[in-house]
Amino acid sequence: MAPEWINHGNTQKFPDLAKLTAAAGGRTQFSVYRSKPIDLPFRIRLLERHPLGSQAFYPLHGRPFPVIVAAVDGVPAADTIRVFLTNGQQGVNIRAGVWHHYQLSLEQESDYVVIDRQGPGPNHQEFRLDKEVLVRL
Repeated sequence: MAPEWINHGNTQKFPDLAKLTAAAGGRTQFSVYRSKPIDLPFRIRLLERHPLGSQAFYPLHGRPFPVIVAAVDGVPAADTIRVFLTNGQQGVNIRAGVWHHYQLSLEQESDYVVIDRQGPGPNHQEFRLDKEVLVRL
């Protein structure tokens, strides 16, 4: 498949690079995401979640990157948002249904292997926060 732009133009997705099998009407998708770097401080306005499958991100660049998550149940609130900074060597597996910010990179454009669910059903939801959250690392 041809590359596509996702995450409001901040990430180029090279989708479905290997055929992986899974049961229950979906399948496992192996992709590479190329994320543009963000400037700090960064304003969070929108979160997303995938109720039908988890997402695993593994960096191909070796530099720290932020992971932003919020409450699992209901709608996310600004006071439930947590920001983590990885060491750049570890992958992250976001459980199905967890509100999170799309993949972010620091300093320069960065590539990630992404493994997630592909298949029928509504597996992408977005939520606009009632107020911005400012992230400083």
